Amino acid sequence: MKKYVLILLAVCCTALTACSGDQGKQQLETAQFEEKQNNREHAIKLYEEVVTKYTGSPNAKIAQERLNALKGGK
Repeated sequence: MKKYVLILLAVCCTALTACSGDQGKQQLETAQFEEKQNNREHAIKLYEEVVTKYTGSPNAKIAQERLNALKGGK
């Protein structure tokens, strides 16, 4: 029984570690896709969410750069 609990714990820790490294990557990619599809309003909303939710992450920095470009280019 202990063996199964330890295996389950190891799997859960591995999954959480893998997910935490993304720091908004999927949402950033969706925003980039929306931008390429000329859905500017939705892209801006998604970029803003990445900046808010993942402040300080590399993806937040990219999102902020895209926000600056999109809002400056209006």
